Amino acid sequence: MSVENSTDAPVILYRHPKSGHCHRVELMLSLLGLPYETVDLDMAAGAHKAPDHLAISPLGQVPAIDDNGVKLSDSNAILTYLVMRHGDAPVWRGDDPVEAAEIQRWLSIAAGEIASGPCAARLVTVFGAELDHAAAVARAHALFAVMETHLQTRAWLAAERVTLADIAGYSYIAHAPEGGVSLAHYPAIRAWLGRVEGLERFVGMARSPALA
Repeated sequence: MSVENSTDAPVILYRHPKSGHCHRVELMLSLLGLPYETVDLDMAAGAHKAPDHLAISPLGQVPAIDDNGVKLSDSNAILTYLVMRHGDAPVWRGDDPVEAAEIQRWLSIAAGEIASGPCAARLVTVFGAELDHAAAVARAHALFAVMETHLQTRAWLAAERVTLADIAGYSYIAHAPEGGVSLAHYPAIRAWLGRVEGLERFVGMARSPALA
């Protein structure tokens, strides 16, 4: 499912170690067996807005990567690049139009409902973001109810194998309890998380104290 990097130089991943967006990129790098190094940015001190980082990520975002001169930001864009440059792209992105569209739908959910639900709830509890926590928790549970039904009849989100959909979705759902969103009533989701965690070369993200 992967090929080795064509150079000996590692991919540089600029990140915050407790960011789910950053973790999904690190997980993909690891699953592909790519050599990489992490650079943790002091975002509280504004390191992500410094000129040297803006040269890599013009919007001042993490994650960002430098792959031997190829500089990219936006986690889902990076995932797509990594599998097209270094992996088996049809396996990860879909090998027919319907499958590819289904994977893209879950990437959109990662940027939409996951970001505004479990991600936003965790931003409040872990990072002190001034967001509506109750609304974020409600959105998370609405999404999880749909996902629970979806995963009761299948092992993976978008295909009969792991794809970018699962990698993009994993991090914030696995860490939803840190945002006060319990996974206790979602056994199919928990089983799916376990399958992701059972992948060869899986790497986890540092956990914060759970609130649920």
